[in-house]
Amino acid sequence: MTPEIDKLLQDPIVAAMARGEETSWFRSGDTPAAQALQRSGLDPELTLDARQRLHRFAPWFVKQFPETGSSHGILESPVHGIPQLQQELNRRLGATLPGELWLKRDDLLPVAGSIKARGGIHEVLEVAERFALDAGVIGPDDNYERFAEPDVREVMSQYGISVGSTGNLGLSVGITAAALGLQTTVHMSSDARSWKKALLRSHGVQVVEHPGDFTQAVAAGRAEAARDPKVHFVDDENSLALFAGYAASAQRLAGQLQGLEVTVDERHPLFVYLPCGVGGSPGGVTYGLKQVFGDAVYCFFAEPSNCPAVTLGARTGLHEQISAFDLGLTGATVADGLAVARPSGLVGRALAELIDGYCTVDDEKMLALTALLDETENIRVEPSATAGLLLPWRVNAATDFRAISGLSDEQLANSTHLVWSTGGSMVPATDMRSYLEQGREFLPQIS
Repeated sequence: MTPEIDKLLQDPIVAAMARGEETSWFRSGDTPAAQALQRSGLDPELTLDARQRLHRFAPWFVKQFPETGSSHGILESPVHGIPQLQQELNRRLGATLPGELWLKRDDLLPVAGSIKARGGIHEVLEVAERFALDAGVIGPDDNYERFAEPDVREVMSQYGISVGSTGNLGLSVGITAAALGLQTTVHMSSDARSWKKALLRSHGVQVVEHPGDFTQAVAAGRAEAARDPKVHFVDDENSLALFAGYAASAQRLAGQLQGLEVTVDERHPLFVYLPCGVGGSPGGVTYGLKQVFGDAVYCFFAEPSNCPAVTLGARTGLHEQISAFDLGLTGATVADGLAVARPSGLVGRALAELIDGYCTVDDEKMLALTALLDETENIRVEPSATAGLLLPWRVNAATDFRAISGLSDEQLANSTHLVWSTGGSMVPATDMRSYLEQGREFLPQIS
């Protein structure tokens, strides 16, 4: 290691990360959410703009993806209570979690079934809309069902879109862009799941595989797209369009919670636990949630212990200038959607005063939780979707967080804990069986 890294290792949290251990730490500042949002430098209108665009494309989704007809083309996932899992984890951990435990089921999100689909689909739509408006085949008052018609698809076929991905973002961009008729390329790291590559190819997407990690796939895709002015590159590390798609989920979640008679205010805080890879999806959701709920919501990022990109970048203040590899970590993780060694500089800097905490989780525990969620709630997800399931207990037991937040026992008793799922509904049965079999072997780790 370099002398600079040796100096960073004097921080006990960084040293624990370098050893691959689970870590937790919490933002110590008390900047009000409204002030932090303003200081982020982000345009607050980007969330509304994304919501309106998704609404405009709803007729096209109904026509192109009939399974979205029951929601009139609005892409949203349900919120499910998971009381049996909460009870079982109370027993296994020997601690009773105050409040109620819920799961945001982005594994059931239509079209591409993951949290990454929120951003990926939105950016594809933004790009397609721009191409069509510039070509004059779509007018601002047209019904966007027209995107399914031959003349618009002919225009789309003249343009390309590409992305670098570990899997789930690539699925959402690839499936949506191909359905619109765009020439679509997904650059994937060699450790991405083979079934995801096969699924993309079945949709007519060109999949280019790269040795190394996610960052190398992104760099290769970015460089190739730069050589063709008709190709748009979806940049997971710095894209505001992706970010806006994630942020758009917050207002809908507020409506869902209201429909479930879940109160969120100062006396009834909402804790949200988000799976984290490069940081874009949890960052965008956090931004949107803080817009809607202000200081009544607390957002925590969950990363694999062997690939703590955002946690490392935020803790050191170096953001995208440091990688998990710099600590000697391999970055290998069963949570392939979270297998990112270098974080987004955009999220780390803009949201420094909005993210409330960062936690890392061992692979064995994610696998065990995959099996436990299936056994207790009959819900099957991929391991990355379980990254946040233990965090409610860890946060509740953290005396430093209690001191920082100033939350009372009464407020905690009235709290709602929402764990955000990633993917799972598209996982082949053989892969899911393997996850569950491995997970059952690691169940003793949950204690």
